[in-house]
Parts: sequence; C-alpha cells; structure tokens
Amino acid sequence: MTNAKENTRKERVIVYVDGFNLYFGMMEAGYTNLKWLNLNLLIKNLLLTKQDIKEIKYFTSRVSNNPDKQKRQTLYIEALESVGIKIFYGHYQRDRFECNRCGNIWPTFNEKMTDVNIATQMLIDAYQDKYDMAMLISGDSDLVPPIKAIHENFSNKRVFVAFPPKRHNNSVSLVAKGSMTIGRKKLMDSQFENDVSKYDGYVIKKPKEWL
Repeated sequence: MTNAKENTRKERVIVYVDGFNLYFGMMEAGYTNLKWLNLNLLIKNLLLTKQDIKEIKYFTSRVSNNPDKQKRQTLYIEALESVGIKIFYGHYQRDRFECNRCGNIWPTFNEKMTDVNIATQMLIDAYQDKYDMAMLISGDSDLVPPIKAIHENFSNKRVFVAFPPKRHNNSVSLVAKGSMTIGRKKLMDSQFENDVSKYDGYVIKKPKEWL
C-alpha cells in the first residue's frame, strides 16, 4: 500500500524565476512581442502531469529613472500577482561609468540582490521540505554554489534549470539535475489575455506599447 501511494504521489515543485535574466534573454532573442508573459501558464506548459506546482516566486528590482517603464513594470507585476505569483524585490544600485578617452561620466544602475534572494529562498525551502524539485529559471552562474549546496545536503531533492532564451550556461547545466531551454512556442502559448482581472475586480490592461 505504501509503495502504491509513493508511486502515485506527485513531485512537489517550487519555481524560482530570475525576472531580469528571463526578460533580457527574451529581448536578446528578439521576442519583444512576448513580454506579457503569464508565468503561471508557462510553468504549467513546462511541467509534467506527475508534477505539482506548490509556488512560483518571481525575483526582480523596481525600474528607476524612467516613468513609462516603471508604469509598465507595475502593470506586469500586478498581472503576475493576480495569478498567485509571489514577488521578491532586490534593488538598483547607482554607479557611474567614466570614459577613459573623453573623460565624460554617465550614471549607470546595476541590479543587486536577486541572486542572493533566489539562493536564500531555495535553501530555506529545501530545509523546510517544501519541494522535491526546485525549478530555476535563470542562466546566472552566481547560482551554481546554492545549487551544489542543495544537492550535497538534501539527497532527496533536485534543482532543474529552465534556461531563458539566449541564457544557456554550461557551468549551471553541469551542476543541475536536468535542464532545458525555454523555446519561443512555449512563450507564445503562455501569454496573458489583453485584459487581466485582479482579485478585487479591477482590470489590468496590457500596455499599449506591448500590443
């Protein structure tokens, strides 16, 4: 009886999405018309029937110094929250770039804390036995150490990596227990409707720039 239950029990999955790694991979691949991506639907389209989504965690930082981009990002995050996705924020750190030839200086902004936040959540969830498989959507090599740590300390758990377009990384695939690259068709088949209803009935409209 116990063996029968074990054979029918679905594999528990928590998904960790590196928002900017996914976004810039899609942009580099030329998928500029696929920004209105329903991650909940995408994960369902990627997983097997014997797997059960327990949670999807999305890691990003708030865009700064561009009101139009900030508005579009807010709409997208609200759309993600409407389908139950939990958002984790890092931050942008102001820096500067100085041209050695002309001496001009430009302000730059670098995203910080996303890889740390992902690593922390993956390890905490493993320790609390919240998943059997962690699906990581990222090609960031900074996440190699936490992947290795999970496999070394939790023999009954595995990290599977779904690489965003143009973000395949050999160092990551070598330590993962399974990997794939998300293709254009999966992204096309996983778009929100133009109008998305929030829990309170408010309707979020797809940004006109993304139509």
